Amino acid sequence: MDELRTKGQKAKSASYYLGSMTTVQKDAVLLRVADGIDRNRAAILEANRDDMLQAQKAGLTGAILDRLKLSDERISGMITGLKEVAVLDDPIGEVIQMKKRPNELLIGQKRVPLGVIGIIYESRPNVTADVFGLCFKTGNAAILRGGKEAFQSNRAITATINKELTGAGLPEGVLQLVENTSRESAIAMMKLNEYIDVLIPRGGAGLIKAVVENSTVPVIETGVGNCHIYIDEHAKVDQAVRIAVNAKTQRPGVCNAAETVLVHKNISRKVLSPLFQELQNHNVEIRTSPEIYKQFPDTTPATDEDWEKEFLDLIIAVDVVDSLESAIRHINRYGSGHSESIITDNYSNAQTFLEQVDAAAVYVNASTRFTDGFEFGFGAEIGISTQKLHARGPMGLKELTSTKYIIYGNGQIRE
Repeated sequence: MDELRTKGQKAKSASYYLGSMTTVQKDAVLLRVADGIDRNRAAILEANRDDMLQAQKAGLTGAILDRLKLSDERISGMITGLKEVAVLDDPIGEVIQMKKRPNELLIGQKRVPLGVIGIIYESRPNVTADVFGLCFKTGNAAILRGGKEAFQSNRAITATINKELTGAGLPEGVLQLVENTSRESAIAMMKLNEYIDVLIPRGGAGLIKAVVENSTVPVIETGVGNCHIYIDEHAKVDQAVRIAVNAKTQRPGVCNAAETVLVHKNISRKVLSPLFQELQNHNVEIRTSPEIYKQFPDTTPATDEDWEKEFLDLIIAVDVVDSLESAIRHINRYGSGHSESIITDNYSNAQTFLEQVDAAAVYVNASTRFTDGFEFGFGAEIGISTQKLHARGPMGLKELTSTKYIIYGNGQIRE
């Protein structure tokens, strides 16, 4: 598509400029942009109200609307994220290692920008500011292709950022929003190898699957979160219930919310009644295995698909397991490699869980809701990687860099 090729050319050109900026220069621009968003919050909120109205007319409900909605608090969060990124250490230029070879060559590795990062994302307009902050700090240009449901919000945020970038004397192409929100534009972006160095999808399972299967641009896979809370036989009941309920209900429409609770059979009689009561108090639909359903017929029988489903809603699946090993097998079979948690006072069981569960983030006695760039001290995140190459877990600044070898010689030639 002509639009994407033009944006790709501008982004590639801008990326060379960004790669030469100093940390002081970049941080000053980030703070300027944060102030610009603050000044323009009324216009951004107005654009978001238009998106919300259209989404409601289209029949969108629940978690989708929650992800789409902006508020003063969420805009303040965007501003805070940019300011926090500005004070974080800049990884660009960091020399990771340097060693002298027997021939006296000094060989080292240095962090450099990836170049141009493409983001295909759905619903959440705050991602626009988060992506800009992280990409800009690491010297990367960004091409954004958001969903049609958030188009007005994304355009208002992007326009605000670009106004400040222009005022700071930066070239066109640092941050660009794809105006065409059709499926064809997403497919075209997946094939833009000439200009885009890395593509990151953020959204539901369908979007991520489509990008992974169709993109010829290298992809960092993110996001789908079938997260589990395992309540071990050595857990404190009150603590286990509190953590499980928080992991499900604090914000159910996000990828680090819990979708399944597994309970050891030896503690199930103590745990299930208070757990179900608290979940029902939060209007959670509880889908249970046959064994549990016999005891709690006011729950909903779980289907086979429920164990691998990312509900992104006030729905949770619950099962009883015979052992720690059974819980680990269940998680490694059905989990998406995102975030998993064990609730236990047994050190050995906690360590076994940490070592054997295959996920980007593994917790002991804490809610999975903490898998987040802000909570991990990254200022923001560009996504939560569930793959194993280059980046895994919340992706902050270092995950948006590559490396190159730098070699110092004094006249060596190879014989």
